[in-house]
Amino acid sequence: MSIQQNLAEIHQQITHDCQQADRTLGSVKLLAVSKTKPFSAIAEAVAAGQTAFGENYVQEGVEKIQYFQSQRVQLEWHFIGPLQSNKSRLVAEHFDWIETVDRLKIAERLSQQRPTALAPLNVLIQINISDETTKSGIMPHNLLPLATQIAALPNLRLRGLMAIPQDSDDLSVQQQAFSRMQQLFQQLQLALPEQQIDTLSLGMSGDMAMAIKCGSTQVRIGTAIFGARS
Repeated sequence: MSIQQNLAEIHQQITHDCQQADRTLGSVKLLAVSKTKPFSAIAEAVAAGQTAFGENYVQEGVEKIQYFQSQRVQLEWHFIGPLQSNKSRLVAEHFDWIETVDRLKIAERLSQQRPTALAPLNVLIQINISDETTKSGIMPHNLLPLATQIAALPNLRLRGLMAIPQDSDDLSVQQQAFSRMQQLFQQLQLALPEQQIDTLSLGMSGDMAMAIKCGSTQVRIGTAIFGARS
């Protein structure tokens, strides 16, 4: 199937999952995870109406951003991989969003390095919701102190939370993690009412339905759009 057909199917699935969860249609955004994919595949997705893309590797992402800017194509770019301090400037200068902030030092660098000519960099705090040693993210009890510090930084805009829960086919395991994320998201909204906390980035191909049921506002889909990794 083509990328256009894949996108159409995913949008149908999102619509179905929203209806099942009694969610407003249009309340869940699709982020196309385009890491390792060539410019041509992204261009196909753009031609089919997709405008938001997620990249895991800084240098690769910057090359894609610059290419599409040179083609006068306005897209929204999210950095969704772990970020090393020495790569923070490239993210600050090129991306619209970063979804993987999990320490103040990185947030401070991003704020200092964000060009003032650009809009503030949109930030999601990554939560290690399944307490996995192999995953990045903060523990839930550290959320509010870090969020308060990030909200005070001048060139960042705190928008919400992101997590990659433990991979499981067990719906009860999925629901437990996603429900906990929904609670943390609501706590954050109550704690920082002056911030635009509107994004809960949860759910991939295998657990999208449960993520939407539990309040996700953005799902991150790669293989189901672009096919297996190159």
